Amino acid sequence: MMMDTFPQDNDSNNQTNNTPPVRSLKELIDRVTGRSLSSLPQEDTGLAEPLPYPFLALVGQPELRLALILAIINPYIGGVLLIGPRGTGKSTAVRSILGLLPDVERSNCPFGCLPEDIETNGMDAVCPDCAKKYGQGEPISRWEPTRLIELPLSSQIEDVIGGIDEQGAIHHRMQLRRGILANADRNILYVDEINLLANEIVNSILDAAAAGTYTIRRGPISATYRARFILIGSMNPEEGILRPQIMDRFGLRVLVNGLENPTQRLEVYRRVRAYQSNPRSFISEFAQETELAKKEIIQAREILPYVKISDDIALAGLNVIQTLQIQSQRAEHALFESARAYAAADHRREVTLEDIQAVGRMTLRLRNSPWIEKPLDQSDEETIVNAFSSPPFSPLKMTDE
Repeated sequence: MMMDTFPQDNDSNNQTNNTPPVRSLKELIDRVTGRSLSSLPQEDTGLAEPLPYPFLALVGQPELRLALILAIINPYIGGVLLIGPRGTGKSTAVRSILGLLPDVERSNCPFGCLPEDIETNGMDAVCPDCAKKYGQGEPISRWEPTRLIELPLSSQIEDVIGGIDEQGAIHHRMQLRRGILANADRNILYVDEINLLANEIVNSILDAAAAGTYTIRRGPISATYRARFILIGSMNPEEGILRPQIMDRFGLRVLVNGLENPTQRLEVYRRVRAYQSNPRSFISEFAQETELAKKEIIQAREILPYVKISDDIALAGLNVIQTLQIQSQRAEHALFESARAYAAADHRREVTLEDIQAVGRMTLRLRNSPWIEKPLDQSDEETIVNAFSSPPFSPLKMTDE
């Protein structure tokens, strides 16, 4: 008796033959749970080269642009908070500053060892492998472009600070994985809609930004990570405001409103249209100016450590803070550090009264005081302007030039 033979499905055979055999329990778990993606085609990754809008192509918003530049020059200002309605260009401006940032030094070591650790604290400050490489003249770091790390609104606390490495737990190895804060080291951390984040997440971000490091503990293991990032937050006041104690942690506060000049709004439309039509061509139009601005920022960073503020100038700024009845001592820190950055940007090594005036509104508005209670209230702006218009300061105008 002859049995019928059925043709075999070549596609099924090919698919089966192309699938590598399972060699361990971990590979079986990864394949069943979908964690193993090695069988997917690698040529279609869907990645695209980021082409941010040029910073120098921004129109208007002088205070916004100044605040971002000062934060780049001097990260010790304490970050920038952009407050304004949707569609006013807050996120576009933040993403555009990447073109102005110089490369940064990153560690080749999983422990984050850098040459500056050895130069500051000796060989004992790094791991044995890096100490050996450094002694033999081998590099323990590399230079890479600064990145913009955006914190998703849906982030959980474990995503932000880190937690137990699940892959290691499968093999019964307790180890920690880095969070967004650790990955943001020496980068820009941008938090959009920061007023909608959970308070514990906001507090973790601000604590890490202030200290430059943070420690995570899970059971018997712990790790300390560097978190030296430039913090930029944005929010729409129509969706709620930040608590005063959280807002006080930001060094600069910028009120971002829509452009009122029709000519400027038309120019914004034309530039955005040109950028969307051909991003590379539009970016190339500002390439030379962007490169010059980057060099200026590098020079300002080099000058900043030598910029001094005299007692007379500092007391004049403190008198304004007392006039506004601001209790938080973060006010003078932000005021003086911003003024130092402003002087460094002008290639000067001495802070003047004009420098204090130039950054006064950005650093002192929306501080927790009897004079400044209502966000976006024009009378608050007038109060600050009047405080900076009395001697020894020169009269200060409300409008930005």
